[in-house]
Amino acid sequence: MLIKKIFFTLSIFGFLFFGCESENSGGESRTATPGTTSQSLDFTLKTYDGKDFSLSEHLGKRVILLDFWATWCPPCRKGIPDLVELQKEFGNDLVVVGISLDDASTIKEVAPFVKEYKINYPVVIGNEAVSRQYGGIQAIPTTVLIDKNGKIVDTMVGLSPISKYRQMIKAAI
Repeated sequence: MLIKKIFFTLSIFGFLFFGCESENSGGESRTATPGTTSQSLDFTLKTYDGKDFSLSEHLGKRVILLDFWATWCPPCRKGIPDLVELQKEFGNDLVVVGISLDDASTIKEVAPFVKEYKINYPVVIGNEAVSRQYGGIQAIPTTVLIDKNGKIVDTMVGLSPISKYRQMIKAAI
């Protein structure tokens, strides 16, 4: 019993500091390259409620913060309220896009999760192609910041403080 408690405690600390390993990722470990332009960044995915979402509607018009996450990931869950706050704070200058990497066993949890956390930004259902498009997502949360010119300016793996996001968004605007 003590060993299970120790393992659980160490696992939680590992999640908080290093993120969760993505079950949908594959291939080599790398991230989206800063400076990548909008031509290779566009995608169209279904939202959690079945509507089409195209990133091209936002590329080159506002700062975009892509958040690769899943409902089962503790650091992802912890970071969602910060993303909700950032979307409120920056309004039309920013669009946060949640890209759920939940698999078939947890995808049904996305809609209730969005409601429970009062997510105020688009949430789409990701796939392997989009994961590869952004460098092969190896751990979540992974956040990609795209500036108003449609270029990747940074990629962060793991949970980051809201102050870091705020600073980067201001610089990208």
